[in-house]
Amino acid sequence: MLTVVVTSPRVAPGLLSFEAWQALRSASAVLAAPGHPQLPALQAAGIACRVAEGPGTPPADEAVVWLPPPGAEPAPPPGARLVRGSADLPGAHLLDLVAVMDRLRAECPWDAGQTHRSLAPHLLEEPYEALEALESGDQRAFREELGDVLLQVVFHARIAAERPDGYTIDDVADGIVSKLVRRHPHVFGDVTVSGADEVKRNWDAIKAEERRSLAERTGVPASGEPAPPSALDGVPFGQPALALAAQLQRRAARAGAPEDLARLDGEGADIGGELFRLVARARAAGVDPELELRAAARRYRDLVRAWERSQAGDR
Repeated sequence: MLTVVVTSPRVAPGLLSFEAWQALRSASAVLAAPGHPQLPALQAAGIACRVAEGPGTPPADEAVVWLPPPGAEPAPPPGARLVRGSADLPGAHLLDLVAVMDRLRAECPWDAGQTHRSLAPHLLEEPYEALEALESGDQRAFREELGDVLLQVVFHARIAAERPDGYTIDDVADGIVSKLVRRHPHVFGDVTVSGADEVKRNWDAIKAEERRSLAERTGVPASGEPAPPSALDGVPFGQPALALAAQLQRRAARAGAPEDLARLDGEGADIGGELFRLVARARAAGVDPELELRAAARRYRDLVRAWERSQAGDR
C-alpha cells in the first residue's frame, strides 16, 4: 500500500503529525523527492529513506511512504492513502511575502533603490485603491488591493531593517500585538465591559495614559509641543480634510467637549466653516461624512457618464 505524506515548506522539518510518524516508522520503504528538507530529520530518527523522483508502483504487499516536495499535493494514485504530515497555521503565508521581499530587495534594481521617501506616495495611493475596490463590491479586487496595502508595510519594514538603529517586520508585528492586548483588557485581562461604547471609552482612557507615560519618560509632551496632552494629540492632519474634520469632532466629543464648538461660532461664514458644520450634522445623523461624499461623487460620476452617452447619441 502506498501512503503519500504531504508537508508544508513553512513548518520546520521533523515537526510532523503523529499519523505521519506512524506511517514512516511502520513503512517497509520510505521514498522522498530529491533535496527534501525532511531527509535529515528522518535520518536523525533512524528511518532509512531513499531519494526518488516518484513513488513508482510499489508491490501490493509492501507499505511504502512517498514524500513529495514540500508544498506539493499530488493526487494520490488509486488505492493510495493521503496523510497530511504538517499544515500551515493561519498567517503562515506571510512568511512567503517576507522571503519574496528580501529577495527583491537584494536582486531587483528598482526594489533595491527604493527608500521610505520614494515609497511615501504609495502609503496614500494603495489604501485609497483598496477603499475604491471595497465600495465597488468586487471582493476579488478588494482582496488584491489589500495585498498591495500589506506590501507597503513589509517593504518599509524591510528598508528599516537595513539601518543600524532600524527595526524588522517582527518588531512591527510585536508592537501592534502589544498595543491590541494592552487596549483590550476586557479580552486579555479581567476588565468587564457592558458593550461597545464602554470599549471605546476604555480605549481612549488607555491611549491617554500611554501619552502621559511617554511624556514622563521622555520629558516631552506626547503632542511634541510645549503644551499639556490633548484629546486631539495624534490626529494626522495629512489626511483628507473631510475625514480630518470628522476625526477631530469624534475625538473632542469623546473627551466631553461641547458639541456646539463644532458650529465655529464667531468664526465667520466662510466655506470652510460651512463644511465643518456639515460634518457635525453628518455625525449627528450617524453617518460618516467622508463616505457620504464619496457616495455622492459616485452618483455624480454616473450622471455625467449618462449625459455623455446621451450627447454621443444625439450626434
